[in-house]
Amino acid sequence: MTVLQLAKIITGAIDMKILMILTSHDRLGDTGQKTGFWLEEFTAPYYVFKDARAEITLASPKGGQPPLDPKSNDPSQQTDSTHRFDGDLEAQSVLANTVTLSSIKTADYDAVFYPGGHGPLWDLAEDLDSIAVIEAMYAAGKPVSAVCHAPAVFRHAKAPDGRALVRGKAVTGFSNTEEAAVELTDIVPFLVEDELKAKGGNYSKGDDWQSYARTDGILITGQNPASSAAVAQAVLAQLQS
Repeated sequence: MTVLQLAKIITGAIDMKILMILTSHDRLGDTGQKTGFWLEEFTAPYYVFKDARAEITLASPKGGQPPLDPKSNDPSQQTDSTHRFDGDLEAQSVLANTVTLSSIKTADYDAVFYPGGHGPLWDLAEDLDSIAVIEAMYAAGKPVSAVCHAPAVFRHAKAPDGRALVRGKAVTGFSNTEEAAVELTDIVPFLVEDELKAKGGNYSKGDDWQSYARTDGILITGQNPASSAAVAQAVLAQLQS
């Protein structure tokens, strides 16, 4: 460790560049309902990173304003971080102007985080640019993380040895029981829990709707919206270790 790095740790001014990738998909299957990213799953980690003085870049497949799942904006779903976002014009502007995922150069970032919501099941899980980001960052030893439905982004990602990225890894994600509780089991293209297991992941879960996160090396996953901050904190722990 250099003197400059040590000084930055002592002062809390640690250089961290974190990429957050959000969905651009806004249709909930054939239901005619809207979906997108889940608000808390963006705001909670965003402020964990921001308060740690990280430099944050937001990206999405289409760029611009990513679609918000309207259910996540219901008064019953609000948290301290969503209320903070409501009054944060700078953060709102950043969110409205995400860069296109295809323009991302992974060498520019130290970690990647995927907020969930149902949207990623349709676009990011299949997006070749997203898969390339995950594989490149993982191969470079940089933390890759996702929460709730977003661990779906690891569906086709491979480790450097060519095996499924999650194979043999401790992982979690939105559980089958939670999907059943929101009555979308028959609407989603696949179930996150089932897919992680099918790819060889050592899936586990906590109680429904309670914070539960797993760290396996640089692969970090969270079960549900309540796990968002815990995943972000685990990413910081990896970067600061």
